[in-house]
Amino acid sequence: MRLDSLVRQILATTLSLTVAGTLAMAQQDNPPTTTQDKQQSTDTTNKNKKKLKTKEDPDAIGDRDVGKGVNWYSIEKEIAMGKGLAMEIERQAKVVDDPIIAEYVNRVGQNLVRNSDCKVPVTIKVIDTDEPNAMALPGGFFFVNTGLLTLAENESELAGVMGHEIAHIAARHGTRQATRGQIVNLSTIPLIFLGGWTGYGIRQAASILIPMGFLQFSRAFEAEADMLGLQYMYKAGYDPNGFVDFFERLQALEKRKPGAISKIFRTHPPTDDRIKDAQSNIAKMLKEKPEYVVTTSEFDTVKDRVAMLDNRRKLNDAKDDANKPRLRKAPGGGTTPVETGGGQQQPTTTDPDERPTLKRRN
Repeated sequence: MRLDSLVRQILATTLSLTVAGTLAMAQQDNPPTTTQDKQQSTDTTNKNKKKLKTKEDPDAIGDRDVGKGVNWYSIEKEIAMGKGLAMEIERQAKVVDDPIIAEYVNRVGQNLVRNSDCKVPVTIKVIDTDEPNAMALPGGFFFVNTGLLTLAENESELAGVMGHEIAHIAARHGTRQATRGQIVNLSTIPLIFLGGWTGYGIRQAASILIPMGFLQFSRAFEAEADMLGLQYMYKAGYDPNGFVDFFERLQALEKRKPGAISKIFRTHPPTDDRIKDAQSNIAKMLKEKPEYVVTTSEFDTVKDRVAMLDNRRKLNDAKDDANKPRLRKAPGGGTTPVETGGGQQQPTTTDPDERPTLKRRN
């Protein structure tokens, strides 16, 4: 009996020492949380939250306000102003009424809008003009040129340009720019991908002298729109390198055909700088995905329809030129060719000694 009692005591003592040792080790591995530790943990969490809310974080899209800043225009006033400007553009430019082209461009744009920071509905229309450009107005009004569809080689390139314009709308660049008092009148508000009004039939802004302070401010907005646009196309599933590819195509176009890109407003960063900045932003902000949308069969279909539309417009322009009145010189009036009735030209000659003579009246 004494032996059994002694064994039980030894076992109990051993068990107590084991439990105590385990608790001591646990306390060393997980020391008690103090008030200071809790404060440090809270600060770390807040820092992480702040990082997720910056304009450089694509995961924060939709939960951040990229349009905050001094702005004297309410959302309602901004929409009303943009609507008035859009109506003016539609009066002076030819809006494409082909339902397949219009629906496709609108669908690509609305997908980008859903993956953006936009707080207003966006209306997208296509303008029939050769210039490869796009334009955003305050309040969610957005125009895409058929020339942009012609120059882009795939849907990701188109999405890159459209994402840039949607970023202008989301960040409210138009009215924030107006609030700074750096523009002369509202005709300079539209923010255009490449700058300039060529192709829209609107020339009011071409001769306005803008202070250098405004040019620097505008470049900052353009750089921000490039950065946000990359995030929007990335979140929508597109290859962000399509944006860079399109710029490189613009460079090649300008070298091949100088003056092809409108340069009425020199407020945008040079193409070289925009390419370098875009490449840097892609590497810094956007985690690589296993796959991206580069293009679709619908893009190819729409591109073909735009080509047919362009050919039809050129034929109509040629017919209009043929119907214009022409001045013809009468035969014997000089050595220049004279058009015959069949449209052919035949040379005429005059005697070099044949001079006008004066006759006295009787």
